[in-house]
Amino acid sequence: METTSSTPSSVTPSWEVFPQKSLEAIDIAVLVLYFVFVLAVGLWSMWKTQRSTVKGYFLAGGQMVWWPVGASLFASNVGSGHFIGLAGSGAASGIAATAYEWNGMFCVLVLAWLFLPIYIAAGVTTMPEYLRKRFGGKRIQMFLAILYLFIYIFTKISVDMYAGALFIQQALRWDLYIAVVGLLAVTALYTVAGGLAAVIYTDALQTLIMLIGAVTLMVFSFVEVGGLEGLQTKYFDAIPSTRKENSSCGLPREDAFHIFRDPVNSDLPWPGVLVGMTIPSLWYWCTDQVIVQRSLAAKNLSHAKGGSLMTSYLKILPLFMMVMPGMISRILFPDLVACADAEICRKICGNPSGCSDIAYPKLVIELLPVGLRGLMMSVMIAALMSSLTSIFNSASTIFTMDLWKHFRPRCSEWELMIVGRVFVLLLTVVSILWIPLVQAGQGGQLFIYIQSISSYLQPPVAMVFILGCFWKRANEKGAFWGLAIGLLLGVIRLVLDFIYPEPQCGETDLRPGVVKYMHYLYFSMVLAAISTLTVLVVSMLTEPPAEEMISRLTWFTRGDLPVKKDLAVSPSPDAAKGVCEAERPALQIDISIASENSSDDNKCTTNAKRRSKLTTTFLWLCGMERKQENTENAASSKPEPLPVASLEEKPLVKHVLNINLLLCVCAGVFLWAYFA
Repeated sequence: METTSSTPSSVTPSWEVFPQKSLEAIDIAVLVLYFVFVLAVGLWSMWKTQRSTVKGYFLAGGQMVWWPVGASLFASNVGSGHFIGLAGSGAASGIAATAYEWNGMFCVLVLAWLFLPIYIAAGVTTMPEYLRKRFGGKRIQMFLAILYLFIYIFTKISVDMYAGALFIQQALRWDLYIAVVGLLAVTALYTVAGGLAAVIYTDALQTLIMLIGAVTLMVFSFVEVGGLEGLQTKYFDAIPSTRKENSSCGLPREDAFHIFRDPVNSDLPWPGVLVGMTIPSLWYWCTDQVIVQRSLAAKNLSHAKGGSLMTSYLKILPLFMMVMPGMISRILFPDLVACADAEICRKICGNPSGCSDIAYPKLVIELLPVGLRGLMMSVMIAALMSSLTSIFNSASTIFTMDLWKHFRPRCSEWELMIVGRVFVLLLTVVSILWIPLVQAGQGGQLFIYIQSISSYLQPPVAMVFILGCFWKRANEKGAFWGLAIGLLLGVIRLVLDFIYPEPQCGETDLRPGVVKYMHYLYFSMVLAAISTLTVLVVSMLTEPPAEEMISRLTWFTRGDLPVKKDLAVSPSPDAAKGVCEAERPALQIDISIASENSSDDNKCTTNAKRRSKLTTTFLWLCGMERKQENTENAASSKPEPLPVASLEEKPLVKHVLNINLLLCVCAGVFLWAYFA
């Protein structure tokens, strides 16, 4: 049974007559120019860096000052998935999703002030490496490597690809899967031509253009709706003309302008927001490889803190740049963005669960003038591609260095490079297959899908890191069983969520009680408590960790004098067979490969002269060319460790940073209180 509201469009729903704008010739010209510029930067950076040496490839961001660190942290956190997801959640349920951003404001400061001093003192460059040093053994490192790959597929790669494809679909009216394949083709070109050096060169620029574009769209949106007052009054009238009778389907939430909501019946209960949300947020900001690696690239601790402060201040903006424009999009296009009938939604965006995720692309296409529209599209897609290349690279590094190298310790550099590239292809295929589940997940709200999966997989890892850093008695057995039990429970809940999806509006809820009544943020709290308890109990019942597992590896021992040699893993019979090679830090293995395989390389140099020009060009594009002088040097040179930020801080700079920390925390508390 359907009814129509008394809106002017009640005779013919606007989704049937609404003129579907798409990109014009000028917009496409701007888009093409932008890509040519990005590829030019990529080719220039290829020419400037020695990609055939891993040192030249990985150390492009060696000694960063505070502002590129801050821009890099912000850019790697806010991709096109963020724009689509936050605006979609704003359109569907109001400002509550902002809580995730403002939670990140505090967590990025926790990274700089509490976690980074420990990582720097420990002299680590990767997160699995820290746990290997802190707890010893290989199983936690292996476990974590596999888990990180799953998290990358479920919450990063497929989500980013879906978000980018949604933009292309809205702008060019292409099929979603054609858009995904097209996007991947361009990304492959970008990855091969530019590599990570291009991402580093364009990251700060990308942040600047992203902010300019988003603020411009925000101004256009607020002018269109009559400012903040207009938004607050008109949002509650943004009801689709076609919806089910006597139901709440398609109606805006009464608590749309509150961040703290009912603890039992709401979509984001406030105790879950305060505690359950903070735990995955700590995992992301304080232990995720992509984020921590960028902070460790800073010159010293002061620059790392400055970068975190910059990111923290920038995290205030998403409410005004993404969430509120999403709400305005619902006001301007209620029949499209807020559709409440499964069949209509399927016609509009191909997703019967709802079309709130088209809120942001709809604004870009409909509100911005010609030219600016093309620039905004190119910013979205380029931001997506740079995050995809970073994730692909870190995922293939984790796979080849932490897993493949463990099972084949004597493999050659060529084998590792080929395995890394093949794994990226495999990862891409798996991610494409996962997209329909992303599309259907959590009532069509992309951001909520990301956060629910994070709440099932990340709390056990976060608690193991926190206990490892701040409790000296935590040992390997406790950490392993805490991870194993926590992740088993998380995976069970994840599977239940996919077997019993959230019913569409108006349907009867037939889900089991644990899924129906336990919100994912409450589940995050339970999971963290069980993992913590397991680590505490098992650690207390087993032998304490050795002295070398604690020295310079916890908050209380970070000031210890450096140990002359790494004793993190006790020698085992396997060491003689070369398995210990796999236990080096992932990036250091990479750097030392050249000297390890110098005998193989010497054989290759004679073959290199016989290669055709086509083969040589292809290998150069892939960064797999061998230079004779590099090969000769590799035999004599010893592997150099990656430069790690120093703990030195000048007293004046330290005071300035601490005052800024107080200001930032006060600003965060004020915002929470004002919008709660």
